[in-house]
Amino acid sequence: MDEELLKLRKKRIDSVIRERQSQSSMDSSMGHSEEEYLEKRQQILRQILAPEARERLANIRVARPELVQALEDQLINLAASGRVGLITDELLKQILVKVLPKKKEIRIERR
Repeated sequence: MDEELLKLRKKRIDSVIRERQSQSSMDSSMGHSEEEYLEKRQQILRQILAPEARERLANIRVARPELVQALEDQLINLAASGRVGLITDELLKQILVKVLPKKKEIRIERR
């Protein structure tokens, strides 16, 4: 009886160890694929953006990081569809004017 119990415990421990190893290998493979995706994305952006436009995009990333992901997606889609070739700084400015929400002017009146 004790031997059977020991065998069952060993089997259970082995199965738990295998599950954890497979989970960790899946996590590491997903991490690599995400890194590869980000690297490929940066490579595409380097190809389609002029140096000045890349610099402006880096500045936007510092000031408004929530906007950059959507903007990069739009730029990649524009280039992939063939609507634009090399994206210059002036073209990026025009795109930004269309993408950025209009700012509301706040006035404070003192009485």
